[in-house]
Amino acid sequence: MPKVLFLTTSHRYDDDRIFYHQAKALRDEGYTVKICSLYADYRGFLDGIDIESYSALEESIESKIKIFRDVCQSFQPDGIICSEPLAVIASRKFVKDHKISCIYDITEWYPAMSMLEVYPFPVKIIQGVKFFLIQLYAGFLSTHFIFGETTKKFPLGYLFGFKKQMVLPYYPDEMYIRESIKKLEPGTLTLCYTGMISKDKGIDNFFKAADRVRKKEPRLRLKILIVGSTRQESDEMHFSSLLKKYAFDEIEIRKPTSFEKFTEAFSGADICFDLREINFENDHSLPIKLFYFMGAGKPVIYSHLKGIRKHMRSLSFGSLVDPQNAEQIAEIIIKYVKNPELYDAHAFNARKEFKEKYNWGVIHDSFANFVKRAIEKL
Repeated sequence: MPKVLFLTTSHRYDDDRIFYHQAKALRDEGYTVKICSLYADYRGFLDGIDIESYSALEESIESKIKIFRDVCQSFQPDGIICSEPLAVIASRKFVKDHKISCIYDITEWYPAMSMLEVYPFPVKIIQGVKFFLIQLYAGFLSTHFIFGETTKKFPLGYLFGFKKQMVLPYYPDEMYIRESIKKLEPGTLTLCYTGMISKDKGIDNFFKAADRVRKKEPRLRLKILIVGSTRQESDEMHFSSLLKKYAFDEIEIRKPTSFEKFTEAFSGADICFDLREINFENDHSLPIKLFYFMGAGKPVIYSHLKGIRKHMRSLSFGSLVDPQNAEQIAEIIIKYVKNPELYDAHAFNARKEFKEKYNWGVIHDSFANFVKRAIEKL
């Protein structure tokens, strides 16, 4: 069977999309699969997948390219799947010399806002243009495209519309989901925030909404569950100030857990939230966690992102809201408390839609067939 190589600069070798879903899917089809990441050191085999990973995030671009080129030469793949422009560029010579496919799997905005925030104005604009041109070059070099969501097809999916492409959402495999549908306990409610703790990802909006519920329903026992952590010192300081400002009586903060145990970490939650700020990057995103909340059977309250509306239109298991409208969000939460039947219906709908439409099993074959055709036609 053919050999497929995954190259990624900024994702871990055991990334949920790359390792747990795509690589394992190809392994199950009989492919020989290898992952090379520059995020952390690891050499060996995991579940039958060859891992050659390096801690090289701080290395020069030349060093990163050399690592990828050396791996290509030693592994001799029949097809390569890249997660970032640098990986595409690094594999260019091998792809051309051996006339193999190079699939660019686009799951992040490039350039992302986080890449530009370190630059002062007007250098920010210059760097933005530079990164954008690099993205175009990667699109030119790629032979095929996979898009994590429809909204990320711009610009490469349109500029290079003649190249074979597919949309592969972030649906999780059922084997990694723990169902935890709950019945509301009278007079008690647990609200849950997961992921990176920052203003951009909505921690301020979450706390404001929870505080509004507390003030409107003072007899309600309100519990806060946070599963995640900050990444920057500034986020840590901001989070600490929020904890002091709101001083919730019952709040539990859990560190991020392993991928396999993610849904277990929030199993005790009644409602799950993602109230990220609405900017261009966030608005055009389809948050991965949404499908894990669905699989667990949790009603959700999410920012009204274009990425969600375009992919799912509306939610039968929660609400899309203005993330800064604490009053509106509080009313939705209180409505669940006063109408447990509505809560039960949304919890049931979440699990039902996940099993029928939004799990990895639904898209597994389309991914495997896309890679198979990409390898065979070059």
